[in-house]
Amino acid sequence: MSLEPIDPETAVELYLADREAEVAKATLYSHSSRLGHFVRWCGEEDLDNLNELSGRSLHAYRLWRRREGDLAPATEKTQMDTIRVFVKWLESIDAVVDDLHTKVRSPVLRDGQNVRDVMLESDRAEEILEYLSKYEYASRPHVVLTLMWHTMMRTGAVHSLDVDDYDPDGRYIAVVHRPETGTTIKNGTDGERLIALSNEVCGLIDDWIANRRPDVDDEFGRRPLVSTSNGRAHRSTLRGDCYRYTRPCVSTGECPHNRDPEDCDAMEYTAAFDCPSSVSPHALRRGGITHHLNSDVPKDVVSDRANVTAGVLDEHYDRRSQHEKMEQRRGYLENI
Repeated sequence: MSLEPIDPETAVELYLADREAEVAKATLYSHSSRLGHFVRWCGEEDLDNLNELSGRSLHAYRLWRRREGDLAPATEKTQMDTIRVFVKWLESIDAVVDDLHTKVRSPVLRDGQNVRDVMLESDRAEEILEYLSKYEYASRPHVVLTLMWHTMMRTGAVHSLDVDDYDPDGRYIAVVHRPETGTTIKNGTDGERLIALSNEVCGLIDDWIANRRPDVDDEFGRRPLVSTSNGRAHRSTLRGDCYRYTRPCVSTGECPHNRDPEDCDAMEYTAAFDCPSSVSPHALRRGGITHHLNSDVPKDVVSDRANVTAGVLDEHYDRRSQHEKMEQRRGYLENI
């Protein structure tokens, strides 16, 4: 077959543009991030024409990515599965030989290896929220982390909220899918729901709106609940708030990794994720779900509130030990 030369950067740009109408923004962002590593590897290998890709070179990339990223099997599988999809797309534009995607190998996971266990523990969450309440009350990070912990919302849901979605009298907030005006939520309209709020959380949101929220509209004329001086806070801003305030040194003044905060790279505003103890919004959500289950909130209530099926909740989010589950069941049996 006759192949048409194409460089890695151009190929990735064309691939992402092609997929833009097919997948959610979060998926597109993930593919862009993963393929960025591939482009970087191509640069290191002086591979400027993807016509030269072979099964052997793709295996070399897999080994490089595993070592360079110190990847767990589940993460390596995700990375290589994206490469396989990308290579199959390259075949469709005559950039690589036919059926090359079948030579992309990724790990076969054993039972349990696809489950990530990182989560924010309840005592750490309480410590962080107490710090924010005392020193940065009703700030944007205080509102963001409080909503993520108490409502177990995903980042996309927090990003989608408008001031008008909050009902202070009814003490709830509405999560709504609005793709036509720039905000989407996981599961689309099936993810729409009303989430009850405690008096304490309502008080925090009231004070944020009244005193500290930048009073701006977004580009669609909507009033975002979580705003910056430039409009609706980007998802990356929300993720950054989570990473920055889950660094232990912020809330405790101490570093469990014996680093000097004055010299620590993770103290840079955009590098908080480099702290070994900082966690992502997903880990915070997982911790919030486990906290609710440990607090005897019925599983179906947690499932509806967090917009996650019971099966996915059991496999990916419920981090209670077997002993903890047993002791909770014991409480229901004492009066029988």
